[in-house]
Amino acid sequence: MIGIIAAMKEELESLLPLMTEVSKTTLSGVEYVEGTLEGRRVVAAVCGVGKVFAAVCAQTMILRWAPERIVNLGVAGTMCHELGVLDAAVSEGVLQYDMDTSAVGDPVGLLSGINIITLPADEKMAALLADCVEKRGGKALRGVIASGDRFVAGAEEKERIRAHFPEVIAVEMEGGGIGQVCYINKVPFVLLRSISDGDGGSMDYFQFKLQACENSIAILRDFLRRAGEL
Repeated sequence: MIGIIAAMKEELESLLPLMTEVSKTTLSGVEYVEGTLEGRRVVAAVCGVGKVFAAVCAQTMILRWAPERIVNLGVAGTMCHELGVLDAAVSEGVLQYDMDTSAVGDPVGLLSGINIITLPADEKMAALLADCVEKRGGKALRGVIASGDRFVAGAEEKERIRAHFPEVIAVEMEGGGIGQVCYINKVPFVLLRSISDGDGGSMDYFQFKLQACENSIAILRDFLRRAGEL
């Protein structure tokens, strides 16, 4: 079984009607939809915005359904010149830029207890997702995606993140929580993010959000059809 987690209903709403043999379960206010999609057993959920909602959703999914792997899809803002609006960012790793215990001598971003900054995504899943993007004629960039509980909309905020994490290619609000839960539970994970806002920030986001969501869903369907290659 493959777990699919999105932050907003727009990121899954056109996907759910395609599922067959559907059953629904609501836990902690989140609806989990189990069924068959593109020949694969999946469980999908809209977790809500932010790292805490995302972590609660991922942990519940793992404990209740034990997915073999988890895909977190949605939208993100670019953090590099190589990624423009409607391009795809695929995670090689994920970090939490707003985790900061530097006052006691830790590097910014260190996740205390597991003592790691960048949580590694699954290499095979990332490679397959990137290939799915490119076979659709799109542009994919693999790299580190940063998460934080803040909508990053301006160049100043992006520069503050780059000062600590120059390797980051995109920024969003849920992947860090999902990545941390998957890491401690030893569940392979990957993030797929369609870029919805560039240097223009929030204005780009509202203009391109829905199209970016649709791009992510189309890529995910291709990924599920080819999941036997993993």
